[in-house]
Amino acid sequence: MDSVNNGFGSARMTGSMEGATGGTLPPGLTEEEAEELRVELTKVEDEIQTLRQVLAAKERHAGDIKRQLGISPLNEIKQNISKGWQDVQSSNAYLQTKEKLGQWNESITHSNAYLTASATLDDISQSDAYKKTQETLSQAGQVTSAALSSMGAAISERIGTMRSSPSFRSFEDRVGSLRVTCLSYLCLL
Repeated sequence: MDSVNNGFGSARMTGSMEGATGGTLPPGLTEEEAEELRVELTKVEDEIQTLRQVLAAKERHAGDIKRQLGISPLNEIKQNISKGWQDVQSSNAYLQTKEKLGQWNESITHSNAYLTASATLDDISQSDAYKKTQETLSQAGQVTSAALSSMGAAISERIGTMRSSPSFRSFEDRVGSLRVTCLSYLCLL
C-alpha cells in the first residue's frame, strides 16, 4: 500500500512544485522553506489518501457486519427517524411549544364562548328534533342497506341464470376456441 501511496504522492508533488516553481516564491519564503513545505504537503496528502482507503475498508466491513446481523438500510432509516423524533420531542423548542399549546387549549376550553357553544350543542343533541332526525336517518340507512343487498342478490341470480343459458355457453365456447387459436399462433411465432 505504501508504494501505491508514494506513486500518488509523487504525482501530487510534481503538480504542487510546478505551481511554486513556475513563478516567484511568495514574499518571505526561501527556496529551502518552499521545498520543506512541498515535502510536508506530499506527506500530508499521502496520509489523507491512506486514511481514505482505511475508511473505505472500514465502511465495507461495517456493511458486511450489518448484513450478517440482518440490519437493512430500511431498518437504519426507521431507527434514524425514530431517534430524530425522540430528539425533537426532547428539544426545548418542542417542549415550549407543547406547553404554550396546552395553555391555549386550557384558556379556550374555559372561555365563555366555548362553554356557551358546548352547552348549546348539548341542548341540541338532547332536543326532540335532533333525536327524531337521528332516528329517521338511521332507518333510512337500514332501508337503503337492505335494498342494496337485495339488488345485489338479484343481480347475482340473474348472472347465474345467464351463465347457464345456451347462448352464453355458445359464446363461452367461441371465446375458448379463440383463446386456443391465439395461443397456437403465438407458439408458432
